[in-house]
Amino acid sequence: MESKQLKWVYLVVLALVWGSSFILIKKGLIGLTALQLGSLRIIFAAIFLLLIGFKSLSKIPSYKWKYIALTSLFGTFIPAYLFAIAQTEIDSSVSSILNSLTPLNTLILGALVFGLQFKRNQIFGILIGLIGSALLILNGAIHHPEQNYYYAILVLIASICYAVNVNLIKKYLHDLSPLSITTGNFMVLFVPAFTVLFLSGFFEVIGAVKVQESILFIMILGVVGTGIANILFFKLIQMSSPVFATSVTYLIPVVAFCWGLLDHEMLTPVQFFGAFIILIGVYLSAKK
Repeated sequence: MESKQLKWVYLVVLALVWGSSFILIKKGLIGLTALQLGSLRIIFAAIFLLLIGFKSLSKIPSYKWKYIALTSLFGTFIPAYLFAIAQTEIDSSVSSILNSLTPLNTLILGALVFGLQFKRNQIFGILIGLIGSALLILNGAIHHPEQNYYYAILVLIASICYAVNVNLIKKYLHDLSPLSITTGNFMVLFVPAFTVLFLSGFFEVIGAVKVQESILFIMILGVVGTGIANILFFKLIQMSSPVFATSVTYLIPVVAFCWGLLDHEMLTPVQFFGAFIILIGVYLSAKK
């Protein structure tokens, strides 16, 4: 399959996987605290990746480990905790919507900080996508006034971290294999994540039934939604552009809303319309 078609396959697969991540976080928070959830997510992903990709670490030049450390911090460590903390106060669907701001941040940071080029149609696509996101957010806020939307700021910060991450990968790690980058990221994060988990009191409550059920959800999130998904995402960045790669965040809310319906979260006609506008934005931002 040609790269032009393959990048769309990667985009759809990532949308399905990451769109499902928010409901897994929601289920995980039933028995775990936000810090425990974020730590376990990283640890499960790290164990999986080290098992399948340990040999790939030798392909990382010594001078590039500083970029591996930076991408692990901005691409995984900080967002893993921010999303978990945010979803203690706002719905999983709202969290996924706010995540769609990532392409805008990627474009701005890429142009101002990293000197990357972009096209006019990408700007139009991002703006259209943001309009769709705004419809979803505002309509959701009207129908859920009890939610603390100050916690939404944490998701916005996470989206900026993601934007920094993809630009770093495109500029400094484009010549490394996705498996090497991903495995390197999580090897760096294993000890810090385990330290946070230990200090969170997790081992004092691990015997509780609801904790064990939540651990299962986070194991799936860590291995599939973080480990495997990051490999695919880094590959997508390398074969396309940072803006196209992060446009997956426009599709994620659509998948997250479908899971929300199954979990008895109601959608309004305006929210469905907003999701449609988002898809248009994805198409425009991806065009050459």
